[in-house]
Amino acid sequence: MLYMIALLVCLVSYALGSISNSILIAKRISGKDIRQEGSGNAGATNMLRVHGKKPAILTLVLDALKGVLAVLLAMLVDWIVVKNTDMFTRSVQEQFLFGGNLKYYAGFFAVVGHDYPVFFRFRGGKGVATSLGVVLATNWQVGLIVAVIAILIMVISRYVSLGSICAGILYPCGLAAYLVGSDSWNGVAVVSAALLGILLIYKHRTNIIRLRAGTESKLFQKKNKGEKQS
Repeated sequence: MLYMIALLVCLVSYALGSISNSILIAKRISGKDIRQEGSGNAGATNMLRVHGKKPAILTLVLDALKGVLAVLLAMLVDWIVVKNTDMFTRSVQEQFLFGGNLKYYAGFFAVVGHDYPVFFRFRGGKGVATSLGVVLATNWQVGLIVAVIAILIMVISRYVSLGSICAGILYPCGLAAYLVGSDSWNGVAVVSAALLGILLIYKHRTNIIRLRAGTESKLFQKKNKGEKQS
């Protein structure tokens, strides 16, 4: 029964993540699929380039909220399960799922849903905003520090992709260091953070190629004719 509850939470989180706000907002504004415009990415950066600041900010906030809501849902279910189930009667596997760990699974599946949305033929964004919502909801101290560093990198370099990639590397390392330093090690938290980082970097693989080649588009840089933006 507990396994089914955990699976249901993960599926709901995936479905929540699959709500692609950039696609819905762009269709509302122009009637076009954002994946057919600009860089072709269903995310806030492409919304900024194609439709401007307000739609981009709205997309960023809503995408981040998907991650937050998935984590909060998992925390509520986890609390209900722990409150109504004797911890000592549960198997090791069940304790691995609950007791504060369900939020990490839910957060990861929310990001997977954003990246590969079932409602939009599995063509979604790169998961930056949704990952941000997840890390702030699960460990806001480390998440906030990483977010500030990532934003500084974006501002200085004007490469959104570079800041996002650095965040994908820094967060798992920062979280592991924080948990060791606070004597509250949680392998599930670290593994989930590492998986989020790996997924984020994988989704930016073409950006990495362009960064190395010096052809990556910078923030607020106008696209030259025939050039595809990041």
